[in-house]
Amino acid sequence: MSIDEHTTLAGRTVRSRVVFGPHETNLGAGRAFSDRHRAYYQRRAEGGAGIVVTEVASVLENDWPYERAPLASLCGPGWQSISAACTAYGALVLAGLGHTGMQGSSAYSQSVLWGPSRVADPVTRELPMVMEQSDIDELIAAFCSSAALAIASGMDGVEIDAGPRSILRQFLSGLTNTRTDRYGTDRPALLREVLQAVRESVGAGGVVSLRLSCDELAPWAGVTPELAAGHAAELEQYLDLLVVVRGGLYSVSQYRPDFHEAPNFNLDLCRGVKGAVSIPVVAQGSIADASEAREALNVADFVEMTRAQIADPDLVLKSGRGDQPRPCVLCNQTCLVLDPRNPVVTCVGNPSAGFETVDPDEREQDRVSGAALVVGGGPAGLEAARILAGRGYSVTLNEQSSRWGGMIENFAQGAGRTRFGLLSQWLEDECRALGVVLRTETEVGSQDIEDARARGELVVIATGSVARPPTYPVDSSIRWMDASEALELADVKGPVALVDPLGGPIAVAIAEALRIRGLEVSIVTPDTIVGSRLGMSGDLVGANTRIQQAGIVRVCSSRVVEVVDGSMCIEQVYTGVQSQRPCATLIDCSPRLPADTHQNSSVLRVGDAIAPRTVLESIREGRSAGFTTRTSFNSDERVST
Repeated sequence: MSIDEHTTLAGRTVRSRVVFGPHETNLGAGRAFSDRHRAYYQRRAEGGAGIVVTEVASVLENDWPYERAPLASLCGPGWQSISAACTAYGALVLAGLGHTGMQGSSAYSQSVLWGPSRVADPVTRELPMVMEQSDIDELIAAFCSSAALAIASGMDGVEIDAGPRSILRQFLSGLTNTRTDRYGTDRPALLREVLQAVRESVGAGGVVSLRLSCDELAPWAGVTPELAAGHAAELEQYLDLLVVVRGGLYSVSQYRPDFHEAPNFNLDLCRGVKGAVSIPVVAQGSIADASEAREALNVADFVEMTRAQIADPDLVLKSGRGDQPRPCVLCNQTCLVLDPRNPVVTCVGNPSAGFETVDPDEREQDRVSGAALVVGGGPAGLEAARILAGRGYSVTLNEQSSRWGGMIENFAQGAGRTRFGLLSQWLEDECRALGVVLRTETEVGSQDIEDARARGELVVIATGSVARPPTYPVDSSIRWMDASEALELADVKGPVALVDPLGGPIAVAIAEALRIRGLEVSIVTPDTIVGSRLGMSGDLVGANTRIQQAGIVRVCSSRVVEVVDGSMCIEQVYTGVQSQRPCATLIDCSPRLPADTHQNSSVLRVGDAIAPRTVLESIREGRSAGFTTRTSFNSDERVST
């Protein structure tokens, strides 16, 4: 079955079987939807999404789970704008509605959290109040009125959230519901009453969808697949659509995990639940490309491809005509934004996601003529060359090494993580298709750049980075290398120690790759936990679990003092106590330094040639460079991001 196949839902035509699901965006204006929301959803509808579900709006003001969380009572104008924009392209638009209950936050509402029972959230440790009947009645009425407002605002229907962070799931689960009244003896009672009220409010002509956590991965007391199948069978009388997801109190990160979890991980769960109902079912679970979607459509009626459509809003259209969409690498680094810093949702491979009203649209650029020289074939250089060639430039891209992709390709090859390799391969393929002249193993000197400038060519320097020298003594008995070198070498000897001052994914990935080779491996970090920044991508617990199971030694709250005579001296950062560990190879995962040697040239610099950059920043700067209309720059000038 093709993902772009037309179908029907509740008597309405749906242009494709692909769902763009609800997720946090931080695009809000206060607690209302903004024009950036409208543009964000419109772009996915334009690209072929069959169903668009907006960011979940809190049905009550006391639910304020993150600073820019939409509040349903304020969402009428935004829903109206989004609906008008998306339905123009044939998409069905549903308003996400929910309440996070005890898994919310009191930081913004400054009010007590609600919960079915006095059970603390394991993340915040905050203890909620126990909801009384009047509170339950208020919640049901709020779902009802919010659904009515959504329909009055032009939405095709609503999707009720009973997923991993929902109060409705909290009432379903024995982990959080220990009540002795009828809402405890009959745990589906609240969800049943909410759906009944919403169904009456929406009416026969509106769509009612339910996002249901069907496995909390806590079989001792939580929702299990067997229980969920029974709940779904009981509740389908109120529903037009059921979205099968997983996750709960102790497994929220398993809702949208990163690339360590294989795609289509929910298919067996979806198959079991679908067998219990007669309504259409949506499969969800790291479905990132068309082949995975086709496999899922053997089980379900629709597929949710949220992150894949953040990566490429034209996913459906491109897949339908046989083109290759920009791949989703499932890294979660910039699309999971439930973060106190309020980052706007975007994608490392598509930095214009979330910035549709800010960035130029590459489909609408005026054609230009001229030549451009791009030096460096990492992600920044490849993206700059791609955009420039798409605008009409005659582009030559020179790379010093024998392959394209720079650090992300090194990481993909050496650590066995192929999804980042998909991104660098896509960039290379796009450049070739656009006629970019690609030259590997080609040195570009200052005179070459000056000659190009004299010919009036636009020059973009994307030469990447070089290793930072160690900041501690290392004698000749120790083999010292930086992270990029470690992944390319097959003869690394143990014991191996990794120095990780960043707390990102690199040290963890290298440690796992080397441990698979059978080497003795340790990670030294000044943080109190390994991979401290992985919480933002949902892999903090998973990474430390894998490290523990692999037998990798974690040396936390420590720094390297010196490495001599086959031994590493480390110092505890809080006490100053020093100790020794054997070490034959030391791999430093510190930030690298710019490799640009063309400091006097009037050129544009992007990516690591400026300073240590993430994949997102590198591609964003390469993209911005591709849209430039200038050919002359100051020696210290870089592209604006």
